[in-house]
Amino acid sequence: MKSCASLMRKRILVAFVLLAAVFFALFGRLFFLQVVDGGWLRAKASEQWYRDLPLKAPRGRILDRNGDVLADNRDVFTLYARPNAVTDKTGAAETLAGELGMNVQTVLDKLNTTVGEVTIKRKIDADTAFALREKDIKGLYYTLDTERNYPYGSALSQILGFTNIDNVGQSGIESYYDKYLTGVDGFAYTSTDMAGREIEGATRYLPSIPGCDVTLSIDANIQSFAESAVTAASTEFSAKSASMIVMDVNTGGILAMAKNPSFDLNDPPRNDLDLLNELSRNTLIVDMYEPGSTFKIFTTAAAIEAGVVSDGDTFFCAGSRTVDGQRIRCWRSIGHGSQHLAEGVKNSCNCVFMDLALRMGTERFYSALETFGLGQKTGVDFSGESSGMLMKSENVKTVDLARIGFGQAVAVTPLQLITGVCSVVNGGTLYKPYLVSSVDSCDGKNVAVRLPEPVRTTVSPQTSQKMREYLKGVVESGGGSKAGVAGYAVGGKTGTAQKYSGGTIAQGKYISSFIGFAPADDPKYAVLMIVDEPQGYMYYGSLVAAPYAGSVFSKIFDYTALPPSLADVQYTTMPDVLGKPVNDAIAELEGMGLHVELVGESGVVIGQTPVPDTRITVNDSVLVRTE
Repeated sequence: MKSCASLMRKRILVAFVLLAAVFFALFGRLFFLQVVDGGWLRAKASEQWYRDLPLKAPRGRILDRNGDVLADNRDVFTLYARPNAVTDKTGAAETLAGELGMNVQTVLDKLNTTVGEVTIKRKIDADTAFALREKDIKGLYYTLDTERNYPYGSALSQILGFTNIDNVGQSGIESYYDKYLTGVDGFAYTSTDMAGREIEGATRYLPSIPGCDVTLSIDANIQSFAESAVTAASTEFSAKSASMIVMDVNTGGILAMAKNPSFDLNDPPRNDLDLLNELSRNTLIVDMYEPGSTFKIFTTAAAIEAGVVSDGDTFFCAGSRTVDGQRIRCWRSIGHGSQHLAEGVKNSCNCVFMDLALRMGTERFYSALETFGLGQKTGVDFSGESSGMLMKSENVKTVDLARIGFGQAVAVTPLQLITGVCSVVNGGTLYKPYLVSSVDSCDGKNVAVRLPEPVRTTVSPQTSQKMREYLKGVVESGGGSKAGVAGYAVGGKTGTAQKYSGGTIAQGKYISSFIGFAPADDPKYAVLMIVDEPQGYMYYGSLVAAPYAGSVFSKIFDYTALPPSLADVQYTTMPDVLGKPVNDAIAELEGMGLHVELVGESGVVIGQTPVPDTRITVNDSVLVRTE
């Protein structure tokens, strides 16, 4: 009996253990399904019970400083199909293909899939979408989407950038500020039956949240002036490109940034990626170039600040300097003779600036250039900025130092150049340049704001004032005369730099430029105009770039209603110097107060610009060509 009872207890214990194991297994499985896999299973169930269509969030707008819209959105539609709800798939495919410009078989293949929902086509214009809806094809659904719209077309194309089909920023401001411009998508949830068919009246909506608006420092009106200037310069001189920056001298805010050639942002050449990359490249920020004589502004300011030169110092130019056994020519091969510093700046005499650089020495000169922000990024809010190029100071030979003094053997970005020059003329404050001034959410709350950001002091107020006087003289009676505007004081400096190819000078290829500021006595606006590879013999910055900078200054004065401060301009008549010995012609023209640009070195005059008897202003720039 005892053995039977013991056996029974063992069997009961085994049965209990087995039941407990089954119970714990079921409990574990239930725990795993409810807790561990619960979220995934609920999501899978939702996929069976609901169909969701995305409600795309509108991308934030891009505005100019005055609130004018530079980039916004236009309504388009995405067409979806639920294949099991389409009753006549062949007829539907034929209709859709005809309206949407698609292949019939491609559409039919989509309608014959076994998935619950398939995208037929995106970015359908409103007229086409409404026309399709009127056909009342069962199983088709439409969701509102947006695509980018640029009201100004090709204006600001390298600055604004563009988006892809998903409205994700690919370049420019669209890319740099994408996280602010991108909104949060919403959804429309619709309940379905076991077969996946929609249940009438069972739709819930989760609204989208629009992206933030981004306000630029750009002024659309000033931008239009710059766009017109670069387009006209490119056409007149058959140039490779022309570009311009307009900056607020006292804040670093970029008021305009234009380049030609450009492209229509509403129709970018996406089928040619090389062309698209070339046209969308913002060379004013990401590329560097040898600045030539515009760089002399930094050399002069650094020398004055270092105390190695004074107004009374004289310099003699015989047409060249010999440094380290190398003959370095002045741009004017016949020389400028004896001149004071102000005259050297006005004449843009290379010999003067070689002497200034050599007086300072490498250490002091390089320290000043770095203070102006050269050889380093400005920190502008834009991707891909270049830092320019300065030789390592320990590698600089005496001949290199002399060349750097007048803008050779050094490379800058256009943005670096204008930012540094603004510090020279605004009293000595280097500001961090910027393109975006504020970011605001869709409910009007400010997300971010940019205030003028001083970086460092570059020169003293006294040096700044003296530089304004010197550079005003360049426009009043020097090479920058064509940038002058009647009734207004403008200061500036021209530049004409040869280009290099494979380490040697590329014959006949120049970069012509002018950088100026106005009003000269109390600067508010700075303009940098660059013309790359102007064709023909008129390649001097004084004749190619300066006139277009002057036209932009004139339009800005009218636009801002800035009152004139100078007396009326004086005029003279261009004499006939054709056939005269070049030295006699130069003496005659300079005696009339004209600034002479010379092509050739000796002989008789075979060409002049402008032609004889042309009415020109006193102190204007003219061109003389010799044999």
